[in-house]
Amino acid sequence: MDVPENITEAKKVQCALKKKVRIKPLDKMPSFVAGVDAAFFQNTIIAVACLYTFPELAISEDAHSIEKVHFPYVPGYLSFREGPAIIHAVHKLSRKPDLILFDGQGIAHPQGLGIASHIGVLLNMPTIGCAKSRLIGTYKTPGYSKGDYSSLLHKGKIIGTVLRTRDKVKPVFISPGHLIDVKSSMDILIKCTTRYRLPEPIRRADRLSGELKHQYKLR
Repeated sequence: MDVPENITEAKKVQCALKKKVRIKPLDKMPSFVAGVDAAFFQNTIIAVACLYTFPELAISEDAHSIEKVHFPYVPGYLSFREGPAIIHAVHKLSRKPDLILFDGQGIAHPQGLGIASHIGVLLNMPTIGCAKSRLIGTYKTPGYSKGDYSSLLHKGKIIGTVLRTRDKVKPVFISPGHLIDVKSSMDILIKCTTRYRLPEPIRRADRLSGELKHQYKLR
């Protein structure tokens, strides 16, 4: 993944990649699902990819990449900051995942190209964004039981789902990234969620990236 030199170049890249995003029903159910996340320490990013069997949700493998950050923190352009390390972590897995879950947005993004869509296009594989907060769109508050949901709307179009993954706990915001649609994204996501708010593959990636960050700081 090439990193643009400035925001002007980043905008051009976003526009080009957005045209390649395909929102469509999932071709087939995945056998292996990966969750990815990243942590930062000074000018270093630690990206983790955790591979699970699906739908059993048995951990299969973990991989990580530690490297320097080459793009500044700019809201709306975080893919350029986190993307290279995440791609490298995914490539380090001995088995290619059939689908990747991101702690972030898919098409529910101001430019229509959140990190799940961005990386999905680059890797040419199905991706889903699962965010803890909303960037764009309107919705009605879903019921308070696990599995309750409502549609996330933007300019008259359904761009995602607001899903309650645990009773009486804040919902998550799910949006398709690439090569998957809204319904399939929600169906996969809820099957990846057990006792906690976030799906297991993302939870593990978040925990491991935090542990690696702590180890790195102690060096």
